[in-house]
Amino acid sequence: MRLLRHHYVELALHDLRVGPGRPLLLLHALGSRTPDREPPWTMGWPGPVLGLDFTGHGRSTVPPGGGYSAEVLMGDVDRVLAEVGPCTVLGHGLGAYVALLIAGARPTLVRGAILADGSGLSGGVAGPSSSLVIESLARQGVAPDPWARLELSRDPRPADYAISFVRQAVILSGIESPIAVCARWRPGWLAAVGDDPSVLNVTMAEALDVYAADVQSGVIAEP
Repeated sequence: MRLLRHHYVELALHDLRVGPGRPLLLLHALGSRTPDREPPWTMGWPGPVLGLDFTGHGRSTVPPGGGYSAEVLMGDVDRVLAEVGPCTVLGHGLGAYVALLIAGARPTLVRGAILADGSGLSGGVAGPSSSLVIESLARQGVAPDPWARLELSRDPRPADYAISFVRQAVILSGIESPIAVCARWRPGWLAAVGDDPSVLNVTMAEALDVYAADVQSGVIAEP
């Protein structure tokens, strides 16, 4: 595990598999953390596998007083990209939304973003969302931070805002299909993303195969 300084936060970046090649960066769901071991569904990836604990989760810093947003977590990922360079990003739940944002914000560094099911997927829009339990302020300082679960489960996700990040990724990444949607549950923002003609609608295994094949063939060139 590496600790990366990001302003006043220490971010835990886990090396689940080391080696040469473009990394696959895993972004966990709301209230979760990076798994202790490389997930079996990543075994076919032709490069390192990394996992980031978002601020307030896992072994990353739990800041006092909350102040969480998806854009703050996007900054966490940006710090990782500054450390390791171009990655393919796979996010579950909240991590899927953050993966979309960083794909549009850093299109030359995110070489494919895979959006999968998980808690915190819907944010503040109408519809089913992750369960919310604020147990006690006495738990403050312990991950997962109750304030993260509160604030990020209410994070607004306008469809037109999400689509603007798709457009940036498509125009600026040089990748024909830089986003792949694998989630079965699709709140409004994700349904809009999945309806975009430039977005792949495939299983997670198929998405990993697409971006892995591009790594091996050089179709998705490194910037």
